[in-house]
Amino acid sequence: MTLRVEIDHRLRHPEKAHRPDRPGGAKPPWIRVKAPGGAVYEETRALMRAQNLTTVCEEAACPNIGECWSQRHATMMILGDICTRACAFCNVATGLPGPVDAGEPARVAHAVATLALRHVVITSVDRDDLPDGGAAHFAAVIAAIRASSPATTIEILTPDFLRKPGAEAKIAAARPDVFNHNLETVPRLYPSIRPGARYFQSLRLLDSIKRADENIFTKSGLMVGLGEEKAEIGQVMDDLRIAGVDFLTIGQYLQPSLKHAAVARYVPPAEFEELASMARAKGFLLVSATPLTRSSYHADADFAALRQARAA
Repeated sequence: MTLRVEIDHRLRHPEKAHRPDRPGGAKPPWIRVKAPGGAVYEETRALMRAQNLTTVCEEAACPNIGECWSQRHATMMILGDICTRACAFCNVATGLPGPVDAGEPARVAHAVATLALRHVVITSVDRDDLPDGGAAHFAAVIAAIRASSPATTIEILTPDFLRKPGAEAKIAAARPDVFNHNLETVPRLYPSIRPGARYFQSLRLLDSIKRADENIFTKSGLMVGLGEEKAEIGQVMDDLRIAGVDFLTIGQYLQPSLKHAAVARYVPPAEFEELASMARAKGFLLVSATPLTRSSYHADADFAALRQARAA
């Protein structure tokens, strides 16, 4: 079994195959989760397969997949399952993507309607091979969902659209209810953890969407346990607030395989509570900071809380 898993990771991440193994240590009890299963989980899985849809829940090996799918919450990943980037933390396969699937927006909309979702999260791989990074496809998916499920609120989690002029305007014009782009880590760690990205491009993207339409909630996320310092996290929070970001998520980094970046440490729950308090003091409308927090975890409830916070 171990051999098969390692071969699978080498196929998914050929750029990492030559790297030495990087053991990350045993997981502490506070981040262990039950194995996924159950009738509703299987129904959700069957619908994703029937509609030929990819989910980031599976591709990124999310620890919350059992809980979310058992509540019919699945984060759909558009534009294929092959990413043009090779981030050291990510389990999504790296390589040359195929052509854009023009039928995907309709299938996503059908799945959203079938699941009767009140709130849906749509994400994608990085598509550096496309002139607009996939922005027009995001807009098409949003339009398809609005046509079939007008009451459903839509959250998108996008790439950074680095060197893709005009992409931000297409996204803003589509008017998602929530625009999410994750900074992932502190700028000092970008060369080793997120080498294909640029910290200030990510900040500028978040700022641009908020300036284009202040009614769009903006959101970003960080992983901890990669070797960052608390003062660095505080500076990132300040940068996000300057960019007008409303919602911050913070979760524990978990190593997808021995070829990925190692876990520097497992951050105890009490420290997540401290980070949440620090973020709230800096003025975020909403903060979610726990070891198992992920970008789309409890997204429907969080969106309701965002609306309430803005109204207050």
